[in-house]
Amino acid sequence: MGTREIELVKASGINPEELVMLLNKAFADEWLAYYQYWIGAKVALGIPRDIVSKELLEHAGEELIHANMLADRIIQLGGTPVLEPRLWYDFTNCGYDAPSNPDVRVLLDQNIKGEQCAMGVYKNLMKLTQDKDPITYKMALQIYEEEVEHEDDLQAIKDDIIASFGNK
Repeated sequence: MGTREIELVKASGINPEELVMLLNKAFADEWLAYYQYWIGAKVALGIPRDIVSKELLEHAGEELIHANMLADRIIQLGGTPVLEPRLWYDFTNCGYDAPSNPDVRVLLDQNIKGEQCAMGVYKNLMKLTQDKDPITYKMALQIYEEEVEHEDDLQAIKDDIIASFGNK
């Protein structure tokens, strides 16, 4: 599967195996981000818990969509998505911040940091594939734009909390 895609990528000067590795790293990031968002929404404490939890759950769902997009592209390029969840830590660019402190402000900061890392990952993928692999480039751009939106959403909630309750 993916022979045509592999040939097109090779012809562009990109090593398909290296690209698959980068995509798998992003794939691991998306799964870890999904879980970080999802579990954070479950354990969140503080005001406005309901707003923060709802936002985290929404973002969790979008991270799963990103993981699906990456898995599809990896397969199109003849690769295999990371099959063992325990290997996500070996592949991750952005890591995982366990919500050991469930305060909504801490959760927001952790997830803002994760989004900023993800934005860097997709910027690098866009730089690598621009004018060479339009399919991967377009996918990376779409995910990048959504990660920027996530970061903006989280920052806006954090700013509202600070405006309402101060920086404590």
